[in-house]
Amino acid sequence: MRAIVYTQHGLPIDDPRSLHEIVLPTPTPGPRDLLVRVQAIAVNPVDTKVRRFVATDGPRVPGWDAVGTVEAVGPEVSLFKPGDRVYYAGSIARPGAYAEYGLVDERIAALKPRTLSDAESAALPLTSITAWELLFDRLRIPEQGGEGRTLLIVGAAGGVGSMLTQLARQLTRLRVIATASRPETRQWLLELGAHDVIDHSQPLTDGLQAIGVPMVDHVASLTHTDQHYAQLVQAIAPQGSIALIDDPAQLDAVPLKRKSVSLHWELMFTRALFETDDMVRQHELLQRVAALMDDGTLKSTLAEHFGRISAENLRRAHAQIESGRARGKLVLEGF
Repeated sequence: MRAIVYTQHGLPIDDPRSLHEIVLPTPTPGPRDLLVRVQAIAVNPVDTKVRRFVATDGPRVPGWDAVGTVEAVGPEVSLFKPGDRVYYAGSIARPGAYAEYGLVDERIAALKPRTLSDAESAALPLTSITAWELLFDRLRIPEQGGEGRTLLIVGAAGGVGSMLTQLARQLTRLRVIATASRPETRQWLLELGAHDVIDHSQPLTDGLQAIGVPMVDHVASLTHTDQHYAQLVQAIAPQGSIALIDDPAQLDAVPLKRKSVSLHWELMFTRALFETDDMVRQHELLQRVAALMDDGTLKSTLAEHFGRISAENLRRAHAQIESGRARGKLVLEGF
């Protein structure tokens, strides 16, 4: 099968060797695996981080968002059959989705939304799982709960923020305050349902004061946490909660003590990495997201289609993400 790989980490994305095409054997499904013929993929910041920072002793296939058709199943599979059209974010411990075929454990896959195209569906899995787990599992906001309380989403215009904004607006009663620094991203977030958008290139506390919110109850910090952390400590309300997904060089939790603030990390790969007892929860929440897409409650966060799945187009997509100016999700389709 054709696959796009890296064999040397850390190369700049304008180097053709940073991502290149090779031929690999088609994998064989394990007991609970689906063998999926990949038809569309999305590119996430984690793809670029793995390529840049994770050494490999052989060709490594990145990519953890895919839509495709089940070609074969392992002997213990019970949730799917050949011919099913599925979407998923795979395990970071396994080869990724930049290939014609991939393996995924059935417990972290679901039938794709019926009403969406392959490209629109590929934009969803990783960010939907991350946003859902952050909001409901880490911050522990109950569905249809949070009335009279506030959620600040820092860096909301990216893939995770675009889903989190929708989930918080549609499935809770929180006042959703998003941050963005450009007119186009501000408009994007208002269209996704944010009640307010403030500029994170300016002091966050000033932006909150301007909309009459001196302190917020919950914070989802999605990017540049180390840059904003002191302001978040100032802005968070007593007994509030902060959740983050990025990788600050250091994070001192001591300043949170005075306000009894809880700190949470979210990594959507955890359940698959450790094969936790509740691993099938990701199958279930992707089913729920598909239903919410099909009934019009949520919409796909596909922002840019980068053409067919090729090394050249993937290098362009990585460059766009590394520029820090990506809005929503970047998707590629077909080999």
